[in-house]
Amino acid sequence: MGQSNTSQNNISTTTGDYPKLLAEVRERIHSAQYEALKAVNKELVGLYWDIGQMIVERQADAKHGSAIAEQLSNDLRTEFPGIRGFSRRNVFYMREFYLRYRDDKRVQPLVAQIGWTHNLVILQRCKDPLEREFYIRMTRKFGWSKNVLIHQVENQSYEKSLVGQTNFDQALTPELRAQAKLAVKDEYTFDFLELGEEHSERELEKALIARIEDFLRAMGGMFAFMGSQYRLEIDGDEYFLDLLLFHRRLKALVAIELKIGNFKPEFVGKMQFYLTALDRQVRQEDENPSIGIILCKEKNRTVVEYTLHDARKPIGVATYEITRTLPKTLEGQLPSPNEIANLLEDL
Repeated sequence: MGQSNTSQNNISTTTGDYPKLLAEVRERIHSAQYEALKAVNKELVGLYWDIGQMIVERQADAKHGSAIAEQLSNDLRTEFPGIRGFSRRNVFYMREFYLRYRDDKRVQPLVAQIGWTHNLVILQRCKDPLEREFYIRMTRKFGWSKNVLIHQVENQSYEKSLVGQTNFDQALTPELRAQAKLAVKDEYTFDFLELGEEHSERELEKALIARIEDFLRAMGGMFAFMGSQYRLEIDGDEYFLDLLLFHRRLKALVAIELKIGNFKPEFVGKMQFYLTALDRQVRQEDENPSIGIILCKEKNRTVVEYTLHDARKPIGVATYEITRTLPKTLEGQLPSPNEIANLLEDL
C-alpha cells in the first residue's frame, strides 16, 4: 500500500494532468457500472413481462391464473434454486404486471426503465392509468429511490404536482417547462418535524435543517442542499435567502423563502430580486436559470394566479403542512386527462 501511494504521489508531481485523468477514469467506470445495472434491470423486467404474458395466454380467468402462479412458483424455485424472484407473490405480480400494461402503448416502453421494486410499488398503490404513468416517468426522470417513490405516492405528489401554481409556462424555455412544473408541488408535507402549530419562520427553518435528509426527500429526492440564510451582497448591503438548494436534473439553483402565514403579493417581488442576484452572482455558465419556491402556510389561489401573471422570473407558490392530515380534495382541480397526458409526454 505504501509503495502504491508513493508511486501515485510521484506521478502527481511529474504530471499535472494525472488528477484529471484519474477523475475521468473514475467517471467512466461509474458510467459503465450504471449502464450495466440498467441493462440487467431491463432484462429482468422483460423476463417478468414475458412470464406474465405466458401465464395470461394459457389461463383464461383470474381463478386459474392464481392457481397456475402458485404451481409455477414452486416448480421454478425447484428448477432454479439459486435465483431469487420466483416467490408465489412475485409470480402473481408478473401476471398482474402484464395485464395492467398490455394495452397501454404509452407506458409499455417505460416500465423496463425503472426497477422491478419500483414497478411493484406503483402497481400496488396506484389505480388510475395516468397516475401510474406519472410515477413511472418521474421515477425514471428524477432517479427516485424506492423509499422516495413511496413517500411521493403517500403524499399525493401526482395531484399536488398537477395543480401546482407557477409561472413556468411564460418564464422558462419549453425544454425545462414540464420538468420544472412536475418538480415543484402545490403542497409539501413535513410530518417529520417536531413543531407545534404555532412556530416562527426561524424555528421552521432550523427544524428543516436539523432533518435535512427528510426535508430533501419531501421536496422530491433530486435536490442538493446549498445553504441556509444564504448570504448575498449587493453594493455593500447584505441579504439573506432562507434556503438555497440545487436541483440535479434541472441543473438549476432553487431559492426557497419560508412564510408561516398567508401568501402576500409582495413576496413575489422579493423572490424576483433574489433570483436576479443568484443568476448574476452565483449561477454557473452551464446551469439553467434559478427557480424560486415561496412556501407559505396558506394561500388564496386567485391571489397567487394574479400575482404570478406578469412575473418574469420562474416562481412557484406552494403551501406546507407539518402534520399528515386527511387528503385534500384535489381531484376536481386536476387538468383534463388529455392535458395530463400531453404534460407527461414532455418528461
